Amino acid sequence: MGRHHARVYSELDGINLAGVADPDEERGTEIANKYSAKYYRDYHDMLESEDIQAITIAAPTSLHKQIALDCISRGIDILIEKPIADTVDGGEEILKTAKEQGVFVFVGHIERFNPAIQKLKTMLDNGEVGTVTSLLARRVGPFPPQIKDANVILDIGVHDIDIFNYLLGKKVRRIFTSGGKALNSKREDFADIFLDYVGVGAFCQVNWITPIKLRQLFVTGTNGFIELDYITQKVKLYESVYAKEYDSFGDFIVKFGEPNTRDIPVETSEPLKMEINYFLNKVKKGEKSLSFAYETLYALSIALKAIQSLEGGRSIEFSE
Repeated sequence: MGRHHARVYSELDGINLAGVADPDEERGTEIANKYSAKYYRDYHDMLESEDIQAITIAAPTSLHKQIALDCISRGIDILIEKPIADTVDGGEEILKTAKEQGVFVFVGHIERFNPAIQKLKTMLDNGEVGTVTSLLARRVGPFPPQIKDANVILDIGVHDIDIFNYLLGKKVRRIFTSGGKALNSKREDFADIFLDYVGVGAFCQVNWITPIKLRQLFVTGTNGFIELDYITQKVKLYESVYAKEYDSFGDFIVKFGEPNTRDIPVETSEPLKMEINYFLNKVKKGEKSLSFAYETLYALSIALKAIQSLEGGRSIEFSE
């Protein structure tokens, strides 16, 4: 993700990409030269040499906490690629320190800025499918070789967990996960996660073993059904057409007719560019709220409980 952040920063008006830090000299030099920035092998040297107002941390998850704390100590506002840290305690330490130092911390949950998700959120808030009864997400594809320190739940499952939280505005009560290591002996590469949101069931299928990349979300409500494609940013609504009546035996029945189908207009755009623009606008305005970062920390806590459920082979009651 680091190279994509560098590209977006370089494309924005009024933004100067000062430097790129990467221990991989060949990769770091390539990106720095491409976007007219200085290259640093060690990020400490960059922090010392450059006058930096905002920074993206797109490093292995296990390194997020230390890099974030180093930036916070210098008063630099930060965008941390999800998840915020590899442990809840680590995330809490980042946010506690940021609050004490008056530093803005934003966490890069890119799907929040997908125009299709923003449209879906508006539709659900407006009750366009009635009461939501279930969510089904599918996020699958080939194994990404750049991922070295996270399993499939922590790396991509946390996306859908955060989106479930965002769309429903509810807390998780119970978690159950199944999965394992199909092609990668070092970390889990497939998982099926069920989240009980008290009255709404949310199911997430994630894996790194499917030969094609799919990013889909399906929403069932009492008055309709929505299908969403994250990649194409297309949203389709199926409005229920049914009649409630009683049959000849006096039993209550519901008769369904052909649904009214509508392609919902979505103004497409690049989610990462929208996310970074949002972050930088907050920086320019002197924003210090950490509320969104705490929402992403909650998503991380659920993802870690999902891993615990997988390892223990049992459902887990969840409480904050």
